[in-house]
Amino acid sequence: MSDRTAGAPVFDAHLHIVDPRFPLVPNDGYLPDPFTVDRYRERVAGLGVRGGAVVSGSFQGFDQSYLLDALARLGPSYAGVTQVPAGVTDSEIAALDAAGVRAVRFNVHRGGSAPLDELARLARRVHDVAGWHSELYIDARALPDLAGTLAGLPAVSIDHLGLHRDGLVHLLGLVERGVKVKATGFGRIDLDPAEAMAAVLRADPTALIVGTDLPSTRARRPFRDEDFALVAETVAETVGEEHLHAVFWGNAAEFYRLPSGAPEEAGPPPRD
Repeated sequence: MSDRTAGAPVFDAHLHIVDPRFPLVPNDGYLPDPFTVDRYRERVAGLGVRGGAVVSGSFQGFDQSYLLDALARLGPSYAGVTQVPAGVTDSEIAALDAAGVRAVRFNVHRGGSAPLDELARLARRVHDVAGWHSELYIDARALPDLAGTLAGLPAVSIDHLGLHRDGLVHLLGLVERGVKVKATGFGRIDLDPAEAMAAVLRADPTALIVGTDLPSTRARRPFRDEDFALVAETVAETVGEEHLHAVFWGNAAEFYRLPSGAPEEAGPPPRD
């Protein structure tokens, strides 16, 4: 972390749990190493993380068992971001919502989620049934083809700063229309993260949310603690230190429908 954020609460808006007790599906022949709840909590100890969003990866397909277990272990300050098939029922959506799931993910970049032609219908339905928002893992260079669809949806976020510098202008156009952006995955993007974050903040300071992307599967380099320091420095220099709490906690807590006030520091992590 940094002096600016020492002791401040962090909502980790993008993390993956990989638990081999539950089904895993190879994606282009790739399966990640285990990264359990216990290992996650050990890794972020000392970073001020008091909540977060467990995001389903391409290698988890439509399995919900790992996610329900992870949310039960992590506690009520964590939300789930799941992948569901287009034919998911309203009762299944409601049951997942009761367990803490708050969003559906469309993995355009890697696959493993519902098809893109189902995006608008499914995104609206999960919002109507349970108030969920939609999250896209997508190269922002592809956003022009979806801009009209996304702008018409109730609530949307884009992973990893949109991945590529040539898509930043398209990403900012969506930010101006209410889309949220995750400052995550600095080891997997093809753009300057500070430049991209500053541009998002200037467009809308409430749009930026922060996460570790742990365990950083397939990234050129994994998350580093210094990534949070870069976020804090960029926020302070672009819009002022008074926005630090919102970027590190409040923006995401509101988006995932959690209390705006952070819980106390967690106790010892559960053992797997």
